[in-house]
Amino acid sequence: MIIVITPEEFVQNEVEIINELFQEGLDLFHVRKPFTNSEKMADFIQKINSEFYHQLVLHSHYDLAENFNISRFHFREIDRQNGLYKNFINKTISTSVHDIKTFNELNNDWEYAFISPVFPSISKKGYGENSTILSDIKKRTHSNVKLMALGGINENNIQEVFDSEVDGVALLGAIWKSDEPLNVFKKCRQNVLL
Repeated sequence: MIIVITPEEFVQNEVEIINELFQEGLDLFHVRKPFTNSEKMADFIQKINSEFYHQLVLHSHYDLAENFNISRFHFREIDRQNGLYKNFINKTISTSVHDIKTFNELNNDWEYAFISPVFPSISKKGYGENSTILSDIKKRTHSNVKLMALGGINENNIQEVFDSEVDGVALLGAIWKSDEPLNVFKKCRQNVLL
C-alpha cells in the first residue's frame, strides 16, 4: 500500500495532482492541513473528484466527513493518548507512533499506524537523522494493526523499506518537494516488487 499525505500548506495545482495520483493507483490520501479553517478545508475537498472521497483520510475537521461520505480518520499520537478517537471506533481509524514499542502496544481498534521517521525527513530538514526505526521494525510483535513507514521515503529507497516487512509506506516530501510529483509517484510504484 502506498499513501500520500498533503503538505501542511496549500500548493499550486495540488488538487489536480491529487486527482492524477488517484488515477495512477494511489491507495489512500491523507488530508493534513493543520492551519486551515473548516471553510477552506471543505472547499479543498470539494475540488477532489468525488469518486475518490472513500480513499480520503481526514487529520482534522472531522465534522466535514458526513458531507463528503468520508469514513477514514487519522489521530495524532497526542490525540490517541487523550482518547479523542473513541467516538470514531466504528469508523476506520489510523494513528502515528515514533517507536516500535508503542506500535506493539496499540489495541486492535486501529487499521494502521504510521511509524516515523524511517529515514531523514525530506520535508523537515534535520528530522530523523539518527533514526533506528528501519532496523527496529524487526522487533514488531503486533500483526493485527498494519505498519506504515513514513519519513524520507522516495523512489530510490522504497524497496528497502518494503523489504523490512512493513505493510505500506506514506510519501510526503518525495511528492511535494518534487517538480514532477506524478513521475515520482509512478517511479515509487514501479520500484516496489509487491
